[in-house]
Amino acid sequence: MTRPSLIEEMPHVRGRFMENVRLSKYTWFRVGGIAEILFWPKDEQDLSEFFANISKDIPITILGVGSNTLVRDGGIPGVTIRLGRGFQNIEISGGRIKAGAGLSNLRLAKVAKENGLSGLEFLSGIPGSLGGSIRMNAGAFKTEISDILISTRVLTKEGDFEELSKRKMNFTYRSCNTPESSIFLSATLRATRGKIGEIECIMKSIRDKRQVQQPSKQPTGGSTFINPPGCKAWELIENAGCRGLTIGGAQVSEKHCNFIVNLGSATALDIEKLGNEVKRRVLEHTGINLEWEIKRIGVHLEEVGKGMPT
Repeated sequence: MTRPSLIEEMPHVRGRFMENVRLSKYTWFRVGGIAEILFWPKDEQDLSEFFANISKDIPITILGVGSNTLVRDGGIPGVTIRLGRGFQNIEISGGRIKAGAGLSNLRLAKVAKENGLSGLEFLSGIPGSLGGSIRMNAGAFKTEISDILISTRVLTKEGDFEELSKRKMNFTYRSCNTPESSIFLSATLRATRGKIGEIECIMKSIRDKRQVQQPSKQPTGGSTFINPPGCKAWELIENAGCRGLTIGGAQVSEKHCNFIVNLGSATALDIEKLGNEVKRRVLEHTGINLEWEIKRIGVHLEEVGKGMPT
């Protein structure tokens, strides 16, 4: 590495830093290169102080639980941040739930159920964390996170805290206008009183549908492409003849063709090439340009500089 002292450039924190971490074990695709530095902040204040004191020349990347993320084979230079236990708190007050952005959607839905709160069942069918779901306005089963969100707490790149109401976030289909440099810390959500048994039935129905309709037994990143207005991405992909299409160790799922799966030997490049080939074929067949729903981060191997390990 040409920057052997990067760890020495890190400010004092109460969390922990790890060097040269293979990210494939942190992504649902089970692919990805090395994070030069992986940072696990202890809590909000620790993260704020880190941002206030880190050199602005060092690139910063936020990595959630890796469910809808493709980390490229060349890895991620600079510092990659993951939110751990200090960002997984949950508080319930009446029909409101305040939850940390690092909390998994499934865990959030289960806690709501255990407290007799309805309206969050759809989250049990969305892999990932609350923070990532807010960023992309994740949705399933005719409900989106924006339908239940009241407000969010974010940390700006300057290290300042801000409270954002739902109105300020300008949610649209699978996106919001909050700057990419801001980190979601927590959110306050709206729920309604319900019966635990009925809530459990809804969650079971969602679970059963996922197992039947989606490749839940294979490494995947969830839905690959956003549904274009008035269309379903999977239908466009199927009609373009892409079901089962394979490049290297990556395949368009036979079960649900808006999912790309890792057959066991895929590289991130295989997955990205396959996705781009699907985009090309759909555009040629229908004139519609599919938009990636999976977030692709990091660098390709050929882009790896002297400062990144291979």
